[in-house]
Amino acid sequence: MVVRHEEWERFRIYIGESDCRNGRPLYKYLLEEARRRGLAGATVFKGLAGFGAGSKIHFAEVLRISEDLPIIIDIVDTPEKLDDFASFLDEAMDGGMVLRESVHVDFYRPSNV
Repeated sequence: MVVRHEEWERFRIYIGESDCRNGRPLYKYLLEEARRRGLAGATVFKGLAGFGAGSKIHFAEVLRISEDLPIIIDIVDTPEKLDDFASFLDEAMDGGMVLRESVHVDFYRPSNV
């Protein structure tokens, strides 16, 4: 059963698998910071193929150990919390792209609760 409807926002952060910050993978750094700041939720997706500003296509190859595949981090929360996170991203990211869009969120709860 739907218990609540809200208008939130979503960040889709596009980076490369080899992007790092402070010697750590950037996607882990961003995910941990989102959690530390109490954002509602985040998911990291690894792409099979893609290209970015450099127009070089990156593919997942079976025999290759090191790849620079696309990484997408999806974060959803209120506009106010994402405003705060955006200022952090300005300092944390040296490259990549962030999409910001309004989303309609429905929260569900089991009917037996």
